[in-house]
Amino acid sequence: MRKISKTAETVETEAGTARITWHPAADPRLVLAVSHGAGGGIEARDLRALAGALPAHGVTVALVEQPWRVAGKKLAPAPKTLDTGWRGLWPALAAPGLPVIAGGRSAGARVACRTARELDATAVLALSFPLHPPGKPEKSRADELLGTGLPTLVVQGGNDPFGKPAEFPEGSYRLVEVAYGDHGFAVPKRAPLGQDEALDIITDGVREWIASLP
Repeated sequence: MRKISKTAETVETEAGTARITWHPAADPRLVLAVSHGAGGGIEARDLRALAGALPAHGVTVALVEQPWRVAGKKLAPAPKTLDTGWRGLWPALAAPGLPVIAGGRSAGARVACRTARELDATAVLALSFPLHPPGKPEKSRADELLGTGLPTLVVQGGNDPFGKPAEFPEGSYRLVEVAYGDHGFAVPKRAPLGQDEALDIITDGVREWIASLP
């Protein structure tokens, strides 16, 4: 088993140069690989929170930057290109010899859902899954979520314009709601739930779900 120190490494893919920032557990039992969305990078509050909290529980967190983000571009490419980049990264994510959970937020969650089974992932983590474009519930992407064929956890903000928890269809996945949270899990200052509490809901929910996996 390859030892991981906290570091960033670049990986060449057919979509360009990608980057993985490792947050290692001292005695890891699996890897959680999570990528960013189409409008931001690995500095997203939920990704930072997971990277800070999970290594203490035996989970090495790999924060993945897609090639378009590494290249400094402002707009994400088509879904097919995102999938190509993710597939190209997978051998590096699996290199430690541990089970890998495929994850991401928003567009990254869609990538994880579409590719997890073919890549032999252990499970799928979908943060802020964009069930539909804002204001267009008829353009559902539920088939991607329902088609993973693997244990799947959705973590969704209660006020996410891309899909509120009540809008999600029934399925075998588990859903954790972050009350009052928007697509980036930001909560209003007037909400009875503080921002730190919201992040704790995310990290605790993911940790407990991972512990329940076979």
